[in-house]
Amino acid sequence: MTPDERFALVRPRPCPPAAPPPWFRPVSIAGGHAYLSGQVPFDADGRLLAVGRLGAEVDLATGVRCARQCAVNLLAVLARTPPGLAGVDQLLKLTVFVACAPDFTAQPEVANGASELLAEVLGEHGAHARSAIGVASLPLGAPVEIELIARLR
Repeated sequence: MTPDERFALVRPRPCPPAAPPPWFRPVSIAGGHAYLSGQVPFDADGRLLAVGRLGAEVDLATGVRCARQCAVNLLAVLARTPPGLAGVDQLLKLTVFVACAPDFTAQPEVANGASELLAEVLGEHGAHARSAIGVASLPLGAPVEIELIARLR
């Protein structure tokens, strides 16, 4: 199966693309690299899967689901960027921001939700370097936001 075919089977589905303002792009392409703006865990209905901080209002399992949904949304952006998922040569860097309580230390476990999905869809091209960072808050109260850099063919 191709990456696009594997992505078509992924559940949950990505959020619908929103029309960004003219000064903002969900992806910028430069020098054969795609720089994807941060994605929060909007579901297919455009709602956040959860609101709050890990270790306080949001449990670990929900945080992992949120990271997975962020990855689904990142893949949807890549799929809409010519030449689509088949044009991804290698994911280079995944940066995972986790809104969390001060004593929460499982940011890497949350990030695994995204990393595992990316490997599932892109195979060896989905392996990447990664940072998982705890932060005080994220846009709209989202528990997770993820940005991505990919090298294109």
